[in-house]
Amino acid sequence: MAIASPSLLSLNSHISSASSLHRSPHRARPFSRRKSWLLVRARNKKNNSLSVIEAKISTDDVSEEDIVIVGAGIAGLATAVSLQRLGVRSLVLEQAESLRTGGTSLTLFKNGWRVLDAIGVGSDLRSQFLEIQGMVVKSDDGRELRSFTFKDEDESQEVRAVERKILLETLAIKLPSAAVQFSSGLARMERRENGKMLLELVDGTRLLAKIVIGCDGIRSPVAKWMGFSEPRYVGHCAFRGLGFYANGQPFEPRVNYVYGRGLRAGYVPVSPTKVYWFICFNSPSPGPKTTDPSVLKKQAKELVKNWPSELLNLIDLTPDETISKTPLVDRWLWPAISPPPSTGTTVLVGDAWHPMTPNLGQGACCALEDAVILARKLANAINSGPTSVEDAMKSYGIERWPRVFPLTVRANLVGSLLQWENPVVCSVRNNVVIPKLVRLGPILEHTNFECEPSRKRQTSEVPKQQ
Repeated sequence: MAIASPSLLSLNSHISSASSLHRSPHRARPFSRRKSWLLVRARNKKNNSLSVIEAKISTDDVSEEDIVIVGAGIAGLATAVSLQRLGVRSLVLEQAESLRTGGTSLTLFKNGWRVLDAIGVGSDLRSQFLEIQGMVVKSDDGRELRSFTFKDEDESQEVRAVERKILLETLAIKLPSAAVQFSSGLARMERRENGKMLLELVDGTRLLAKIVIGCDGIRSPVAKWMGFSEPRYVGHCAFRGLGFYANGQPFEPRVNYVYGRGLRAGYVPVSPTKVYWFICFNSPSPGPKTTDPSVLKKQAKELVKNWPSELLNLIDLTPDETISKTPLVDRWLWPAISPPPSTGTTVLVGDAWHPMTPNLGQGACCALEDAVILARKLANAINSGPTSVEDAMKSYGIERWPRVFPLTVRANLVGSLLQWENPVVCSVRNNVVIPKLVRLGPILEHTNFECEPSRKRQTSEVPKQQ
């Protein structure tokens, strides 16, 4: 994809403190008052020739922003909170009418909790969710194959399943009320000659941004604009749900896995009344998209109809709004083949850059890591100089790639191994590999991640383009 060369954002320490980043989030955002000329090529239908028409258009309706974050999911909100704690304001664009709080939960290991602590929301979340003590692996006939206790393997480990809705709301409440702009789907992006990005929204609104951060998920329009391929379907789909026990859920605080042939399931307590569950099954194609809860429940139960009854009961107790079926996808970031995560002053974070399968429980954790690392690099460039914003983004990519690419590959391979269908191979897995060979400690080494608390600094503006 041909992209015009951007101009560099040069940063230095002599930046005015009267920055637009200091403006009140409740004030109306300023509009530029420039006029521009547009050369329009019109095709003559009779002779199929092109004529050039000079047309004058107004840019009075183009507002200017320093940093625009596309997407108010986990990655987008965590990036905005991280930047704010470092004294840098941003505007978050979300295509939905409100926070996308549907869905179930996600499991956060100690690396995720260290980021949440660093950006000041960890303590707000811990009190609402159970700490998971360990895990147990069973066969589809209910036989226990192996059990582990997390603290025995790693005293510093912390595992909790967190409701996605509450995580998003906890992050959003840390931002000024006008920091997230809803009903703002991105329709088009264009880099201007001065290096700024022109963003056109679905409703026709236009923004000029000095920095664009794409946090818009696995089908990211920003990633597509940057030349990334569509995520690849890995050969299996997952049903997910969040069971609700009005009188209290009966399970111990541990992850429960059940392995079958080409089929596996898991469930884990989230809170005193809620339990997250999933069923992962092989399928040659994603199949038709289905959202009818009654159909989804029937399909999920049919897959595990001969499995332990506690799983079937859990599906029955799942509210309709929490059940879903999704194809599992990922994107492998091959060195020297895949595009870098930044071009000019546009950069990707989380699933927009490195969608991965959930087999290691690291999708959300890695998105949180991305957010805090990128925010620090940008804040250092903006506030301290002389490093440019583009150099900061390149540094982010260089640091994060060795982390996310191996995890993406590893998650894919683990999923493929667990989805075996051959009965002989499954027997070896259940009777030899899991009971005698698997060690949890090495499996969890990827959750080691150091993250210092983010501290506020004096706010500076993103300098004007040269």
